[in-house]
Amino acid sequence: MKVMLLKDVHRLGQAGEVKKVADGYGRNYLIPQGLAVLAAPGVLKQADRIRENATRERVRLNQEFGAVAEQLTGLELTFAVKAGETGRLYGSVTTPMITEAIEMTTGVKIEHRQVGNQPIKMLGVYSVSVRLTLDLVPEVTVIVHREGELPETAYALEEEAIVEAEVVGDFADLKAKLEVEEAELEAQAKQAEAMADEQIDEGSEEVTAGEA
Repeated sequence: MKVMLLKDVHRLGQAGEVKKVADGYGRNYLIPQGLAVLAAPGVLKQADRIRENATRERVRLNQEFGAVAEQLTGLELTFAVKAGETGRLYGSVTTPMITEAIEMTTGVKIEHRQVGNQPIKMLGVYSVSVRLTLDLVPEVTVIVHREGELPETAYALEEEAIVEAEVVGDFADLKAKLEVEEAELEAQAKQAEAMADEQIDEGSEEVTAGEA
């Protein structure tokens, strides 16, 4: 189905734009929430007015939340958790936990839907985005470390993961290079075999002609 957005919708579009969406998403969420309407001809005539209103509202919200964005940018949140030897958590660090930590640290109340992150299930350091407006998306640093250890240990795990990823990447590159070389050698071998077969056929023809 096609709808026209009445408000900015994250990862979908801005107010006044016409978007094709799944029927269920449109009828069960966008339209009931007042975020969109069916893209009927009469509605499309109002697109310019809706865009102008949305632009003014966007400017107002950016001004309103500008100070909050500055407050959140670079903020570090630490979580001491229980985890296994592999670093996997016994549970997870969820978006409600992150919003609660933000409020306790800064006094800023954020809805968990504004936090763009899946539940964290491994020890480490994570950059988590907080969507205040369409334009203001500050990032906070979430440090997940083992209970009884210092938060700095999470950075050590992060460095190990980076090194491991680089090693895996180098191995993959080497493997790809060897596969290319092997394919080239195989092609050359087939070409040489084909040329040898041609020479044998030509020799056979010459012998036959001589006997005749």
